Amino acid sequence: MVYKRFSLGVSLRIFGIIISIYLGLWLYYSHDLWLAPAILGLIALIQIGEMIYYVNSINHKLARFLDSIRYADFSSSFTSDSKMGNSFREVNNSFNEVMDVFKQTRAEKEEQMLFLQVIIQHINTGIISFNDVGKIGVINNAAKHLLQIPQFRDITDLGKLSPKLLADVMEMKPGQRISKKVNPSLHLIIQSTSLKMGGQSWTLLSLQNINAELQSNELEAWQNLTKVLRHEIMNSITPISSLVESLRTILDEDSYVQQEGFLIKRDGFMDMQEGLDTIANRSKGLVNFVNAYRDYTNIPAPKKVTMPVRQLFENVLNLMKEDLKVSEVKIETKIHPTDLEIHCDPDQITMILINLVKNASESLQSQADRTIWLSSIGQGDLGLMIQVEDSGPGIVPEALERIFVPFYSTKKTGSGIGLAISRQIMNLHKGSLQVTSIPNERTVFTMNFR
Repeated sequence: MVYKRFSLGVSLRIFGIIISIYLGLWLYYSHDLWLAPAILGLIALIQIGEMIYYVNSINHKLARFLDSIRYADFSSSFTSDSKMGNSFREVNNSFNEVMDVFKQTRAEKEEQMLFLQVIIQHINTGIISFNDVGKIGVINNAAKHLLQIPQFRDITDLGKLSPKLLADVMEMKPGQRISKKVNPSLHLIIQSTSLKMGGQSWTLLSLQNINAELQSNELEAWQNLTKVLRHEIMNSITPISSLVESLRTILDEDSYVQQEGFLIKRDGFMDMQEGLDTIANRSKGLVNFVNAYRDYTNIPAPKKVTMPVRQLFENVLNLMKEDLKVSEVKIETKIHPTDLEIHCDPDQITMILINLVKNASESLQSQADRTIWLSSIGQGDLGLMIQVEDSGPGIVPEALERIFVPFYSTKKTGSGIGLAISRQIMNLHKGSLQVTSIPNERTVFTMNFR
């Protein structure tokens, strides 16, 4: 409608200019008049100027409207009662309506931004964002409280708290999660995310202090460990103590003094011999238990190298070759991509794989299909995973939650230390060891490396 009225206004003005010029020329050439054509020429000039002003008014309004949008200045308003006709009044009203929509949209965005800022400032998780040159964009109160760094304006200021923490943060990849103990009261879980904003690359860090949770878990772990130690030690010490008393009774009742020394009856001697053997066996079992505990608590730091996963699998298969042959178990391997590499301590990871393959092999002894699937899949920036899968009887849900607890075993002859050590080795590799099991269908142990 506005366009039609504008076109009509321009057309009428052009028509008026043409009529004025035509009449002036006609009067001059037909009647040899000069005053009337001069007046008509002046009128034509006035009409041309008015039309130029008419067109420029629209252009000026449009330019001002676009400048308001460009510079986000929505305080401008356009006169709705223009003296230049209804078409201009309608243009002004349309511009004002558009400006009102922009104002409302901007107000809503500002409200949303303010709401998000309030949320960020009030959550208990520390939030820090910084761009590719290290300049801090957002830092909330929780992060300031955790880090206690005055005038935190650049990510390099994190080095004031801990140079090692700064180095670890700068080496983090998007989606990576690390655990870092900064001081006795600050143990951080840090997660990294990357995003593009305003043509710049930004890194977003979330920080949580898990020191209190760790202390609580540590206390619970010590309590559980104390129960295990008490149970195992009492199981060994109680019969030993009882046997010692019995042996002392045997000596008192079945021995007698002769000139050559003490003599003991045959039955008493046999009982004493049997009792001493029992004491020796129980003492040996207690020593083995203490050694297993020592092995669990003294795992060395991993010495990582980069090697092909295929080579790692071949090492495991070569070491397990004879055992698998005796057990009549076959292993199917799968690696994707085929040239996948892993950064790890080969000896420690080989030990985990041997333990997992051995457990899977033992679980398949009563199965017709004795196949173990050993696979590895690359996950890009998320690292890679290695899986050991079997179709044995599986693990019941009650045991599934406890198989990684030290000294807990589902096997009669098991020490309960293998899976606990395996998980601790994976923790030292900044990875994880998990298990899923569907009884009588399949069991899968998954090693995740980041």
